[in-house]
Amino acid sequence: MKNIIVAVDFSGGSIHALKYAIKLANSAKANIIMVWVDKTSEPDSIYSISVESYRTEVVRRFNELTEQFKPEFTGGKLEYKLRKGKIYQEIVGFAQSKNADLIITGSHGVSGFEEYWIGSNANRIVAHAFCPVITVRNKFEIKDHIQKIVMPVDNSSNTLGKLNVTACLAKHTGAEIHLISIYSTNLKTMHKRVENFADKAIKYFEKESVSFVHEHFQTQNATKSVIDYAINIQADLIAIMTEQEDNQSNGIIGPNARQIVNHSPIPVLSVHAADANKTF
Repeated sequence: MKNIIVAVDFSGGSIHALKYAIKLANSAKANIIMVWVDKTSEPDSIYSISVESYRTEVVRRFNELTEQFKPEFTGGKLEYKLRKGKIYQEIVGFAQSKNADLIITGSHGVSGFEEYWIGSNANRIVAHAFCPVITVRNKFEIKDHIQKIVMPVDNSSNTLGKLNVTACLAKHTGAEIHLISIYSTNLKTMHKRVENFADKAIKYFEKESVSFVHEHFQTQNATKSVIDYAINIQADLIAIMTEQEDNQSNGIIGPNARQIVNHSPIPVLSVHAADANKTF
């Protein structure tokens, strides 16, 4: 892993996401580039001061952040960039230009409102990014290392698209993967399909020497079951695919993925179908 992009608007949620990114970057020896987007030209902007003084204040605050976190950052470089335009487009475009391995952003979910722009743009960043995205809720208790990653497997054809990325993160951090086979129907053919996918994941983890455990759930509410399980084991991350079979690569987060991103108090790693073979 080389470059991690962190969306920063100086809200509590974005600073919390930065702290999570620092822990991950320390494990992976990765660089962090904090990105702020100037939206002062938008009609609904909450900012009224001049653009020049506004950007000067942003630079000052970034310099303060850099000094604040320098003692605990043992990864690569800690830098910042200022962009101007539509927020999600600038975050996604900059990440692509840097060939970033990961974007990390704060997310307020659907239960509250985080000041500034991070929370309201999180889903758009997830949907349009050209790399995996981790969304972090403000109240999540950050540990020094990612220790447990929950990876559900269902009967959808792209369910293993997150396998490589999840395994790479586990290897960088020394985390244990909790592989969950999700049975959402009583059809034996669908059970067999899920079992085949799980077997492939298990063989891959064994080949890559990744620590894992395997659980099975019969449930009519996969989202709730996955989140409840992650909370129960005090997981540090849930790995999901952003698309379902009927809406791949159209810039829309699938309904199950959106529910997990919006409702999970645990950080969520969202992997796109195009990321299936990504390693870092």
